[in-house]
Amino acid sequence: MFVGGPEYPEGAIPVSAEAVESLRAQIEAAVLAGAESGTITLQITQEQITSYIAFKLAAQSNPALQNPQVYLRDGQMQVYGTIQRGYLIANVLVLLNVSVDEQGQPRIEIASADFGPFPVSEGLKQSLTAIITEAYTGSLGPIATGFRLESISIANGLMTVTGRIK
Repeated sequence: MFVGGPEYPEGAIPVSAEAVESLRAQIEAAVLAGAESGTITLQITQEQITSYIAFKLAAQSNPALQNPQVYLRDGQMQVYGTIQRGYLIANVLVLLNVSVDEQGQPRIEIASADFGPFPVSEGLKQSLTAIITEAYTGSLGPIATGFRLESISIANGLMTVTGRIK
């Protein structure tokens, strides 16, 4: 039974294997270009990150979040989805701030979380942060070795990641 929660924005983001493959190809091209210039710049779309996270969650036996939609707006990653507790289903919204730490690694922090009528436990927040961090860093895995992040910016449906090869 659906019990409410934050409304998904208009315009669902399509989930596709093609979007995941285009992200992989884009990462490979950025690594090749970076091998020559020393700098890697990658632009990730909402469709690519939504598809990547959706496929990662689908591979889990009992994912904490279902039907993910990731919007890249106003400097934040806005993650919508549904959670189920017994027979009850609710929409959720997790606003994430994504930045770079002192070691050149991604830092993903929950700015706010709305789980509809369900209480937001610290364990659930940590679990969702871990899932999203793993999906995010997993998508960048091919460039992570020997790579130092310099900046991450989010606006207008794009996340731009820039770094240097060590």
